[in-house]
Amino acid sequence: MTNRQMRETDAAEALLDSIPMPPSAQLLGWHIVAADPTRGWIRIGFDGKRAFLNPAGLIQGGLQTAMLDDTMGPAVWIRTGGELYTATIDMHVSFLAPARPGQLFGEGQVVQLGRTIAFMEARLLDGDGHVLARANASARLMHAARALG
Repeated sequence: MTNRQMRETDAAEALLDSIPMPPSAQLLGWHIVAADPTRGWIRIGFDGKRAFLNPAGLIQGGLQTAMLDDTMGPAVWIRTGGELYTATIDMHVSFLAPARPGQLFGEGQVVQLGRTIAFMEARLLDGDGHVLARANASARLMHAARALG
């Protein structure tokens, strides 16, 4: 990671630390890995815990969906300097490969940022960089002070 990328990631992390971490994010082992606020791009690490497994021994799809959702919202948050909060309107997920226990990564990006709606996309990867799931979503934008106040 370059010095500029480290500074951008540190700035995004400080911005995300300005709000309390939700219990759901704590459960997922959510932690920021890298970010580019100018592009509205973020990489989040997650813990693929054994407690998340379905009877087949794979991470349950609903939990993968939560990881993707918890990647896209923060992409908007850092892109807007913490001014706008997202409320997901709709989300489409495609599961491409089995998700096994271990370290997982979500990469999210703002596709288009309007005045009241954001369009976002994300992908969930395993530790080897294989894409496990993809998502795209739209979200209502709210001023953070109103949404979190």
